Amino acid sequence: MRWIKGLILAVILLVVLLIGILFAVNNQQTVALNLIWVELPPVSLSVWLLATLAFGVILGMLAMLGVYVRLKARLARSERHSKQQRKELDRLRTQELKEVA
Repeated sequence: MRWIKGLILAVILLVVLLIGILFAVNNQQTVALNLIWVELPPVSLSVWLLATLAFGVILGMLAMLGVYVRLKARLARSERHSKQQRKELDRLRTQELKEVA
């Protein structure tokens, strides 16, 4: 079962790589990007599109960083609370056994 999962992952990775190569080959036109205050040098369209994709992914990860940190802190608090409750339950169980004996 594990080798099937690895094989499927390898096939998906190969397909994505081939699509990326085809994308780069079919978008060879050079484009100078004008960002109002600065004009960037002419580079192939595929480079600009991939750079924009990478920038968007990084920006999205940074935007989600606050949510991630908040959820990790919440999980740590919950785990501490759960550990305290388990200790209290164990203490009550042992105390009950001592009182019966």
